[in-house]
Amino acid sequence: MTKQKQTMKRREFLRRTAGIAAGAAAFPYIIPSSALGLSGTVAPSNRITVGCIGVGGMGNSNMGGFLGQRDAQVVAVCDVDSNHRNSARDTVNTRYDNEDCAAYNDFRDLLARDDIDAVSIATPDHWHGIMCVMAAKAGKDIYGEKPLAYNIPEGRAVVDAVKRYGRVWQTGSWQRSQDHFRFGCELVRNGRIGKVHTVKVGLPNTNGIREGSTAPSDPPDGFDYDLWLGPAPYAPYCDARCHWNFRWISDYAGGQLTDWAGHHVDIAHWAMDTELSAPREIEGSGRWPLAEDGLFDTVEHYTFTCEYREGFTMIVSGLLPGGARFEGEDGWVHVTRGHISAEPQSLLNEVIGPEEIHLYNSSNHIANFLDCVKTRATTITPVDVAHHSVMVGHLGIIAMKLERKVRFNPTAETFSGDSEANRLLSRPMREPWCL
Repeated sequence: MTKQKQTMKRREFLRRTAGIAAGAAAFPYIIPSSALGLSGTVAPSNRITVGCIGVGGMGNSNMGGFLGQRDAQVVAVCDVDSNHRNSARDTVNTRYDNEDCAAYNDFRDLLARDDIDAVSIATPDHWHGIMCVMAAKAGKDIYGEKPLAYNIPEGRAVVDAVKRYGRVWQTGSWQRSQDHFRFGCELVRNGRIGKVHTVKVGLPNTNGIREGSTAPSDPPDGFDYDLWLGPAPYAPYCDARCHWNFRWISDYAGGQLTDWAGHHVDIAHWAMDTELSAPREIEGSGRWPLAEDGLFDTVEHYTFTCEYREGFTMIVSGLLPGGARFEGEDGWVHVTRGHISAEPQSLLNEVIGPEEIHLYNSSNHIANFLDCVKTRATTITPVDVAHHSVMVGHLGIIAMKLERKVRFNPTAETFSGDSEANRLLSRPMREPWCL
């Protein structure tokens, strides 16, 4: 069989199984990788081709993850900053010892390539909704960074597009692929601490601002600032606005709260079996910076309480120890990065029995995504789960802005009889961008 025929066979399989997934219930099924010629050494013609959109910071790290997988081939990179773009291209070419990697300024040019199977998207949050919907429409499977989207309606648009077009989605909430997080959640799910009444989620607190000038200036050569702004409101360029610092500016992100809700709130939902649920009442307070330049304005020193219809309270705060702590009638479990603790401590020596609840087991987050691209199975962090995780952060921000309790309908994804709160769910996009 020629390499061309092998490639056509693999791509035809991915197209057909994607069609099945789009028209059937989302039920994970497994087809051995050997059926695609992916066992042992993988020929370049049989690798999953990947394009990386946004290759500064986290995007560069994710690209490195794909470069380390034998069944993936990074064939293109995209970034509005030529320094990021060219550096990523050179890294890819060095890894493969060739000059084949394409580099794009505009993500639409990358999505237009029909020889790319999957994309990694790691851009500022205000771009997530549009890019992910367009990627799904273009027939790409997606590894998308958290938070899922800039707001709840944009997140819903991503969920609907991924399902409508039968795409495989993996969120970059990689904590699920760590053994101790899964074990902590299994202890809770299997009733080892009795009925849970309170979940405490501790997230980073203050904005991590990097030094830079806030004075308006011309964008540097090689940086497409207008495309960086995209659907966000127009604002003059300044050195302190872009790249790392976008996260502390509410036009582009929600600060530490929405950045980290996709990690620790996600784990809280996993343990509580509320991955497709959301709080119905939210109330709390926080502080918004009052800097003279007014540039960095995302919430700090925040604490808000969420009441779930499932019968427990979640407290989310930048003032709590990091991670997720589950408090039940018979003890507690606290899990965070690199550590798990419990009371009684003997819980840490428990074995989850064969007849008990065993959660999805993944030991490598990117490898799990690639496996699911091949089999069309559901990933460990699917799109609707990511939507509900960051939803908690979005709801907390709205409640704290209004300085009062808000009542949310998790099914309709709107506030009940509260036009003031509903107006804060979304915003207009700068032309010509729209969903």
